[in-house]
Amino acid sequence: MQIYNTLTKTKEEFIPKDKGQVSMYVCGPTTYNFIHLGNARPLVFFDTVRRYFLYKNYQVNFVQNFTDVDDKIINRAREEKMDPLELAQKYIREFFVDADALNVLRADTHPKVSEHIQEIIDLIKKLEAQGNAYAVDGNVYFAVRSFPPYGKLSGRSLEDMQAGARVEVDPRKKDPMDFALWKAAKPGEPSWDSPWGPGRPGWHIECSAMAEKYLGSGFDIHGGGYDLIFPHHENEIAQSEAACGQPFARYWMHNGFITVNQEKMSKSLGNFFLVREILAKFPPDVVRWYLLSTHYRSPLDFDDEKLVVAGKGLDRIKTAIRLLYEAMELPVYEEGAKPVADNLEEKLTSLRLEFERAMDDDFNTALAVSVFFELAKEVNIFVGKLDGKVTPEVKKLIDKAHALIKDFNSVLGILKEDKMTGRLILDAAGADDKLTEGLVQLIIKIRQEARSKKDWATADTIRDGLKELGVILEDTPQGVRWKKQG
Repeated sequence: MQIYNTLTKTKEEFIPKDKGQVSMYVCGPTTYNFIHLGNARPLVFFDTVRRYFLYKNYQVNFVQNFTDVDDKIINRAREEKMDPLELAQKYIREFFVDADALNVLRADTHPKVSEHIQEIIDLIKKLEAQGNAYAVDGNVYFAVRSFPPYGKLSGRSLEDMQAGARVEVDPRKKDPMDFALWKAAKPGEPSWDSPWGPGRPGWHIECSAMAEKYLGSGFDIHGGGYDLIFPHHENEIAQSEAACGQPFARYWMHNGFITVNQEKMSKSLGNFFLVREILAKFPPDVVRWYLLSTHYRSPLDFDDEKLVVAGKGLDRIKTAIRLLYEAMELPVYEEGAKPVADNLEEKLTSLRLEFERAMDDDFNTALAVSVFFELAKEVNIFVGKLDGKVTPEVKKLIDKAHALIKDFNSVLGILKEDKMTGRLILDAAGADDKLTEGLVQLIIKIRQEARSKKDWATADTIRDGLKELGVILEDTPQGVRWKKQG
């Protein structure tokens, strides 16, 4: 398996610190609003990375934090007239609503800054004792020049960074590039007691403290969006490695930006889209499919039409699965069933290898998605040759195709699984809604009765009415099929 390491700027063979185990830390959201599509991309991608390691039989320890103490949270809390920690907890709950909709697995640990103040203080004390940090007026700063490799992740030199620094620099800093580890308390803000007086943590120190607590030094993968490389991840490396004297994380992975009309999605430009708003217009499985249809390190340009196209593509996969489920219900006969001369078994083996090659090559989900399309095509061809009953050998092939579809989906996480039947749920909007299925089947039965009486006007009215509601009926030799319009 090859992973592009931002630290070395090259693809490297992935060799875990501990055989058969993978430790991952991914930066989570600052909880002052609903998550936007730019937050959703790393959320979905690193969930897929984790899923692939699980598919490969690794034990995975996955940590994703919540920043629940921050200037943005404090400012938003003032606007909403709420306690900052209560506001953060509100948006943590909302985060899980969106993450669950996108079929993102819960992390093994979701640490919050507010619950790790002591670990943060202990780390700052260590840095201060070693001469890597200094206190001024209740604030504590990291002395960047005390860590000579500073800039190794982003590739920036101190001279270039200083030249590009803002004119208004905090006069309490010894160097303009130094950054805050601890901020002195201000009236009306959350604060905790510390050796330097009441205050709260700076942004960067939280991830160092929490990653160290739950994964230790030298863990396998640290992930996040491209915008976190500098200064956040650069500062994490500096403070963590200065404190422990060894590499902080071994592989650094960063996903590309989401753009709108080729411009980076950002709140300052006013061109960001909340996941909640997008899910009101498009099914969550389509949104996830869209996010994984481009390689994670490439920019992903957003507009509604691209999601419409993604939905049509996903419908092709769903149609193949639906046909396969129909084939799984066909009666099995030892004799009298038409044998199917097909090399499907060899194709399934080949497609599994292609899928794994794609994912082993720096988690190329775009290529993995194309392999999924190829699998759907082969399933359609195979099922189309069946004549209403199957031999035991054909039944085994059908089951193998189903198993491969489920394996592909277990990695990409597009469709949720019905825990009772083990089958994939093809209607994300009504995942557990048996009522919808029952009502549509009842309407189909009424239409079939009208057709049997040659009441074509009623049959057409039912078909056209369902179409207006987004339900498409397809009359086939095997009976009437229905699907939701993508």
